[in-house]
Amino acid sequence: MPDLLTSFPLLIGVAIAGYLLGSIPFGIVMARLFGLGDLRQIGSGNIGATNVLRTGNKVAAFLTLIGDAGKGGAAVLLARALFAEDAAQLAGFTAFLGHCFPVFLGFKGGKGVATWLGTMLALAFPLGLAACATWLVTALVFRISSLAALVAAALSPVIALAFGWNSLVLISVALAALIFYRHSANIARIIAGEEPRIGRK
Repeated sequence: MPDLLTSFPLLIGVAIAGYLLGSIPFGIVMARLFGLGDLRQIGSGNIGATNVLRTGNKVAAFLTLIGDAGKGGAAVLLARALFAEDAAQLAGFTAFLGHCFPVFLGFKGGKGVATWLGTMLALAFPLGLAACATWLVTALVFRISSLAALVAAALSPVIALAFGWNSLVLISVALAALIFYRHSANIARIIAGEEPRIGRK
């Protein structure tokens, strides 16, 4: 973990601000802006870009993806610019928590993959790129989006350690653990061979 340079009261403020930013449900917002209805009543009921895509509106899905990734990245970059790296990591972590457990939606949020990738890209751009590349390669080989996310999340702490980004190992482990927790139902379907594949209904 990084050196603790930011005062405790400021870190509390950063944590709250990061959480509130992460709680903005861009999927819900885009679904309403594009007249797609209540996203929680569509498809899987998830608030992320994948479920927005199930409506058939690719623009809304793309904007949701950018928004969800952007709020994680923005939380990190703003905290880093205003304070220090300890605040940046905390902001990224709480933004991820906000997406998964948003106060605006009764703490019922998304699975956090886009927000996680945005956070990783902002924390260390090469590490974020490695996570994106891992997701892409796994998705191309196995055609299972959730599996790609799980593999990328599991390998991110290993990549951080291998390339000497020791201060990022702890947060990488914590985020990966939450990714696995949020995908528990997907993991059960993968084991049972019932997880939907990309491009198949």
